[in-house]
Amino acid sequence: MKSLTRSVIWRYAVGQLGWPILSGLVSSWLVYFYQPDQAGLAEGMPLFIPQGRVVFGLLTIIGLVGALGRLFDAVTDPLVGNLSDNCRSPLGRRVPFLRRSALPFGISTLLIFCAPIQKISAINTAWLFVFVLLYYFLLTCYYTPYTSLIAELAKTQKEKLALSTCISLTFIVGTAISYLAPVVWTAFISAGMERILAMRLTFGIFSALAVALMLVPAYTLNEKEYVQAPQAQDGQSSMFSSLAKTFGNKDFRIFAAQDVIYWFALTMFQTGLPFFVTALLKLPETYATPMFVGLTAASLLFYLPVNVLAKKFGKKNVVVAAFIFFVADYLFTGFCGESLAIPQKVQALIMVLTAAFPIAAFGILPQAMVADIAQAETAASGQNRSGMFFAARTFAFKLGQSAAMLCFASLATISRQTGGGYRIVAVVASICCALGAAILLFYNERRIVEQLS
Repeated sequence: MKSLTRSVIWRYAVGQLGWPILSGLVSSWLVYFYQPDQAGLAEGMPLFIPQGRVVFGLLTIIGLVGALGRLFDAVTDPLVGNLSDNCRSPLGRRVPFLRRSALPFGISTLLIFCAPIQKISAINTAWLFVFVLLYYFLLTCYYTPYTSLIAELAKTQKEKLALSTCISLTFIVGTAISYLAPVVWTAFISAGMERILAMRLTFGIFSALAVALMLVPAYTLNEKEYVQAPQAQDGQSSMFSSLAKTFGNKDFRIFAAQDVIYWFALTMFQTGLPFFVTALLKLPETYATPMFVGLTAASLLFYLPVNVLAKKFGKKNVVVAAFIFFVADYLFTGFCGESLAIPQKVQALIMVLTAAFPIAAFGILPQAMVADIAQAETAASGQNRSGMFFAARTFAFKLGQSAAMLCFASLATISRQTGGGYRIVAVVASICCALGAAILLFYNERRIVEQLS
């Protein structure tokens, strides 16, 4: 097998620049598009689906659709992971999935925002439900095989950290690109275009860019040159058998539990960011873009320190510290606004700077931790189930995202005029991060390192 070169690492990482653009469009702007706040309505946003808590008097339509989409996505993760582990294509086990899913993934993302009826309609609700499910399924078809390559391409701890660092960087940049959307659609509106058409054109441009980037590793990497062919018995495990063996690993169960909580908190906060900007800080919607660009730039300053700290103190301890930073940041956000004796733009700066270190840590280390667990399990059992480990991890964090979409959409309707619901969202996210740190303390990193040795 060939050794990883810098060129190979970056060609692989470009794929992680692509799909986060699509993910960022949905996670950041889906609720904003279909359940606009007062500022959005004042800007001329039409309503496409019923508003408020109209499902059992507790849930919103957009919250329920988002949650069911994530839940469906989570259920299909083990299926795609097992199919990928058992794939016997001449191109390898992962690359065929990347090639076939990228284009449909981009198209489904755009169609989510293209509800056909220009008023509140059941047809729009059905449209949204269908394309959200399709979007999440195609996300799984690309993301699970893609991340499975981390444990297979990287043979040493140094290579794993290098690979995880590069894809963390491209992930942050890709997500940051998705936050440029309001800048682009505002420019189109200023040129005389209708708001909805401007937004859809923006989403179409971003989707096309994302597809082109996702196809780079699919067509420039020869998987067979870097990944050893699996043993024959690897392909004989059923999905349920492989999934049971994966969750039979105690340290993976602990990791998955904290990952559910982390993604619940992060998704709540990320979905709420445009509303924190407009409803709490009373700043224009376009201010979310410089905030996220600033967060990206600030987090880059911590990439080298995170690698150094992980080597010295262990990945687990650095992630626990990152949780604590998130606790402080989310709690501050819950109390921000005009009532604080701090200018709103300074408050936004504090939110960005406090989140920089944990964003870097969570971007780099969790994927390397899953790769450690998968490789340790391979060493112990002789079977390579990297695809199922990463699929199970994806299954776990998407459960957290599903719950977050459901909770955010419902909490956001509380005291919408004053933004009280958005404050509750931030405080809940803070409490969840504290719980995630406590759970991770039980993760036995020393035992995993000994198994790898």
